[in-house]
Amino acid sequence: MKRKIVFTGGGSAGHVSVNAALIPEFQKKGWDIFYIGSYEGIERSIINTNFPEVKYLSVPVGKLRRYFAWKNLSDPILVIKGFLESRSILQEINPDFIFSKGGFVSVPVVSAGRSLKIPVIIHESDYTPGLANKLVFPFSKAICTTFKETGQFLKGSKSLHVGAVLREGIFQGEARKGLEICGFTGLKPILAVMGGSLGSAKINKLIERNLPVLLEKYDIIHFCGKGNINEALRQAGYAPFEFVNKGLFDLVTASSVVVSRAGSNSIFEFLALEKPMLLIPLSSKASRGDQIINAKSFEKAGYSRVIEEEQLTDELFLKEIAYLAQNREQIQNRMSRNKEFKRSNEMYELLVKQIDKISAAQ
Repeated sequence: MKRKIVFTGGGSAGHVSVNAALIPEFQKKGWDIFYIGSYEGIERSIINTNFPEVKYLSVPVGKLRRYFAWKNLSDPILVIKGFLESRSILQEINPDFIFSKGGFVSVPVVSAGRSLKIPVIIHESDYTPGLANKLVFPFSKAICTTFKETGQFLKGSKSLHVGAVLREGIFQGEARKGLEICGFTGLKPILAVMGGSLGSAKINKLIERNLPVLLEKYDIIHFCGKGNINEALRQAGYAPFEFVNKGLFDLVTASSVVVSRAGSNSIFEFLALEKPMLLIPLSSKASRGDQIINAKSFEKAGYSRVIEEEQLTDELFLKEIAYLAQNREQIQNRMSRNKEFKRSNEMYELLVKQIDKISAAQ
């Protein structure tokens, strides 16, 4: 009989990327694979587009906010409904285990899994645990962490430091193909600008204002986010994209320096590819501040420069880009000594050993 796994996680691309890296490994080994996500979240699009053979199942999702909002009154009902529907789905599937990447969709799924005594392994990418993972941590058999330091924020001995889990495709990017996609000659260094899976209005405006100055020295790949391309700016040396699936790693491989938010999965991929980074983390006014902590840890290690949104000016931005370009080789040498990551096949083997160990102990 085939073994079965249920993946869950969503709300942003960062809450799906590790799952997307691992699914091909489970496919190779012949597992039956299921994904439980929300009805309209980005996880649905990513899984259905990249893994049409994986059965995607939707449940209601209620967001657990740290601030006042009228939806706080109705969302607990959605959480309860999500739990009941997740439980019904899991009873039917009867998986060997659940792997959760986090995000609020994971809360009802993991809770339902615990109620059915299905082993759960969760994954935390950020330096400090997110709210969803904090809530489901007591229900898990193990939590895999990207940062070594994350364990200090978690009670007990369930923390397992694995480093970043990287999609195999990132090592298969070809700079030549990236140049072809953009129509660049390769005579100038390339600046890749990323604002996260949904784009960043602040970063987009920053690039628009400074585009003439930047184009004097760099060719620019700009990931703007859906619906955010300004066609009036399209010109030689400037290649804007809403969101790239196929060819993404060719574009990143072709780049010399990256400007990015500081989501953990993305910055570790840039680190593995030895791309010096200027990180502009999401403000603590709009988040729990996890990106700021991620970014500061990379700056301390010498892999990046950081500008927080509140200090962001055009002058400082251009100054930091120049610094990275001038010190690129030194930073890359430092990056080359870092091996804090696991390829997807290595992570697969680790997970299977963990679940076999858990199953034997039950």
